[in-house]
Amino acid sequence: MNHLLRVALAAVWLAIPHAGLAQDNARFPALQAEQLTPEQRAWADSIAAPPRNGKFGNAPYRAYIRSPELAKRLSNLSDYLRWNSSLPARLSEFAILITARQWSQQYEWHAHYPLAIKAGLDVNVINDLAHGRRPSGMKPDEAALYDFATQLYRDKNVTDSAYQAAVAQLGERGVMDVIGIIGYYDLVSMTLITLRAAPPPTTTVPPLPALPK
Repeated sequence: MNHLLRVALAAVWLAIPHAGLAQDNARFPALQAEQLTPEQRAWADSIAAPPRNGKFGNAPYRAYIRSPELAKRLSNLSDYLRWNSSLPARLSEFAILITARQWSQQYEWHAHYPLAIKAGLDVNVINDLAHGRRPSGMKPDEAALYDFATQLYRDKNVTDSAYQAAVAQLGERGVMDVIGIIGYYDLVSMTLITLRAAPPPTTTVPPLPALPK
């Protein structure tokens, strides 16, 4: 992915107001700097550096920091998936939105909706996804990614035709990077659900509608 585009996307993410947490003190309350162990402090310092510029008191980091060894490994995985994978930002963000829709995760959707648009994903594709429809007007690589990820989630299986289309459009490394992205953001979604993370009430991002069960 183009380095300048990655930096621009990171800047957009940093400009998004941090989401609130319902019942803020109930689950993984934010730690103060003086409460951190040396291991926690080392990890907090590492995520504060560019391009991440993260704050250990924000979601999902406030949960991650409870297990600093796990946090360190998750950060390394996240850094690869966000800034060094073989996929262009448009496809990475599409995969993340597919995951957010799978979990109906409003915080994740709120954070990545503007990043997906910034990266060039058509807003009509995003809106179809939000409403549980197979998006119309997808580019060939978007359609291959969508079908591959959707089959994994829905069917717990991938057909030969979906796999071959994904390899043709994304390459074998790209297919594995898609698996990495949706797998990592599954973990993020579960963490955010546990935290009861919610977008700020002033957000202009359209929320995910409830889907029929």
